[in-house]
Amino acid sequence: MEHGRASLVLADDHEDFLATIVRHVESDFEVVATVNNGQALLDEVARLQPDMVVLDISMPVLNGIDTARKLQATGAPTRIVFLTVQADPDYMRAALGTGALGYVLKSELASDLLPCLRAALVGRSFVSPSLAGCRTP
Repeated sequence: MEHGRASLVLADDHEDFLATIVRHVESDFEVVATVNNGQALLDEVARLQPDMVVLDISMPVLNGIDTARKLQATGAPTRIVFLTVQADPDYMRAALGTGALGYVLKSELASDLLPCLRAALVGRSFVSPSLAGCRTP
C-alpha cells in the first residue's frame, strides 16, 4: 500500500467508464491496474495481490460473478466490490453470494462507491441504498 492507501484493481469493459472510476477513487485508493474482462482481473490479482477489486457483472471472457467465484476459490484475501448497472435483486444476491462485500449501481457511483470501498476495507458490507430493500436477510 503506497502512502497507506489500499490498492485496487478495476475491471470494466468500457474504457471511458474505467477512467471515470479512477477519477472517483484515486484520492483515497491506489489504482494498481485496470482491465476489461474477468480473466484479466484474475491474472492481475495473482500478480499484484491488491487489497480490493471493483468489477462489473457484464464483461467479456469471464463475467463478474464467475470471476468473483474463481477469485474466492483461490483463497486470496482480496475484497470484492461490484459496480454495475444491474439493479435486479437476483443479480445482487448472486453477486453478494460470491462473498463480495459491496454492490453499487453505476448510476450511484458518485455517492456510493467511496463509502462502499471504505466499508469493504474493514470487512463490512455495503449495498447502494436504493437497493437496500432488496437484500435477503
